[in-house]
Amino acid sequence: MAPRPLKAVLTVAAAAAFSLTAVPAQAADPDPSVWTELSRTYGATGAYAYEPYAVADGFTPTTCAPGLGYRYVNEQNVGQTDPEKPAALLYEDGPYGRRLIAVEWIARAESGVAAPAMFGQTFQKPVDASDLGSGYTLRAWIYKTNPSGLFNPTHPDVTCAADPDSDPDLAPDLTPDMDLDLDL
Repeated sequence: MAPRPLKAVLTVAAAAAFSLTAVPAQAADPDPSVWTELSRTYGATGAYAYEPYAVADGFTPTTCAPGLGYRYVNEQNVGQTDPEKPAALLYEDGPYGRRLIAVEWIARAESGVAAPAMFGQTFQKPVDASDLGSGYTLRAWIYKTNPSGLFNPTHPDVTCAADPDSDPDLAPDLTPDMDLDLDL
């Protein structure tokens, strides 16, 4: 084989190998058609990457829970199985504020009512939430890859930071280093 075609073949093979390693791995990846359905969720929730927009649209923050982060609940969307209307948004603390990591649908668990399904997934068994009562949940980790799976109930890498008010050494230093001479 001539050097030029051989070089082209090796370049294409290397590019293919690198592109395969760049795809995020999720445990038990869902059917590819699920991503088509989830694109509606991305479109409807993308603006909430800026956390104040979520609050302005009626999502109320709750305390942080390990494996979930901060849940922001919109009561009007509880019970919806519309991909564009999740009942909750999940955030974690980041270097520049809260970062959107997942969306969650919540359906109240009433006596005799079966768990709903979306995206080919059945909602998880009822859990008791102090503010919502008993409900079925389905979480989609669409903004932060979950090594345990796209629809896994919890994320192993989501933790809750200690309360900065309890230990000033844990609070981020947001004071700029400036030497201001205010002797006027």
